[in-house]
Amino acid sequence: MAATRDEDSAPDEIGGSGEAGGSGEIGGAGGSGEAGGSGETGGSGEAGEARLHAAKASRSLWHGLISLALLVAVVVGLLLAVPSLHGIAHVVTHMQAGWLVLAVGLEVLSCAGYVLAFLQVFERAPVRFGAEVALSELAFGSAVSLGGAGSVAVGAWLLVERGAPPRRIAERSAVLFLLTSAINVITLILAGLSLVTGILPGSRQPLLSILPAGVGVAVLVIFLGLPRFTERWAQHRAPGRIRTTLRTTAESIRSTKHLLFSPDWRTLGAIGYLWFDIAVLIACFAAAGKVPELAPIVLAYQIGFISNIVPIPGNVGVLDASLVGMLVLYGASATTAVAATVVYHAIALWIPAMWGTGAFLVLRRSRGEPLKLRPTREERLRRRRSEGHGRRSRS
Repeated sequence: MAATRDEDSAPDEIGGSGEAGGSGEIGGAGGSGEAGGSGETGGSGEAGEARLHAAKASRSLWHGLISLALLVAVVVGLLLAVPSLHGIAHVVTHMQAGWLVLAVGLEVLSCAGYVLAFLQVFERAPVRFGAEVALSELAFGSAVSLGGAGSVAVGAWLLVERGAPPRRIAERSAVLFLLTSAINVITLILAGLSLVTGILPGSRQPLLSILPAGVGVAVLVIFLGLPRFTERWAQHRAPGRIRTTLRTTAESIRSTKHLLFSPDWRTLGAIGYLWFDIAVLIACFAAAGKVPELAPIVLAYQIGFISNIVPIPGNVGVLDASLVGMLVLYGASATTAVAATVVYHAIALWIPAMWGTGAFLVLRRSRGEPLKLRPTREERLRRRRSEGHGRRSRS
């Protein structure tokens, strides 16, 4: 990525992975090993702009939470007021409490999985700070009409506010989005193939098994081959924004492939982020008394979540309709599917929204505090090996 080589070679950035040494700051100079707060990243004009962004983000989050609460109230009102929906309300009110408690716990684990994925991508970020940024992303993704990429952009802003190089953070934020998206695509492929081959029970109709798997394979192949084409296109472009974007895209995809296919236990974070959330839906079905087969519920979940592109806070109503439609298409009872989906969506929205809002408020209060960056995973491994050799030589 020639256009950003001066930033990418700095090992002391939150998302860096170079050799130990250098200043130890997010994007500045100095030898303290700490990253300055927002008040140290520029002049009064930059500080004023940062405050403006912070105020706008806070308003967006609060407005989103209010809108989300109103939408949920409307849904509850409809379930209670419309006679034809009383059967769904009956199923919801008679759900088994134990399964619902488990569903809440699984959603907490899903959020924790995203935190781990964030810390894998931004591996120099302090653990507490990184967790707060990741949870803030989840809050904005739940309460504000941003979608996955938009909520990641909120995290990028929070990192840049602390002094991180914008281009480097943009590249690592793209890696985080691509990593979680790649897990979704691979899950789609595996679920579809499990139906086609009969490994898991469920409908083998081509439109419900082969087609989703085929789409997933096509997306994955394009994803893996895209760096070669973008770099070839970049070679024929004059230096400028388009060329930089093409090279940055190639670098982001290569970094994602490295994280995805390298042996690293932290990849379980991105996997857990998805699969614990799917498990929440399964637990809600169990609370309602009947659980569909695994592969159909996974495929319905994956396809139904395409509706997340619709800009509605929490996708209330839109996601529910698409999920229910896909679940019924895969053979679930309509009444049970609606009841389980409504409860699932409430848990999947409010747990990250409330947890992430608390994390965002903590971040705003501590925005002037310096950050002490962690060494990269490679640096920690080298240090342990060096310490092990030292102990053996002394013995």
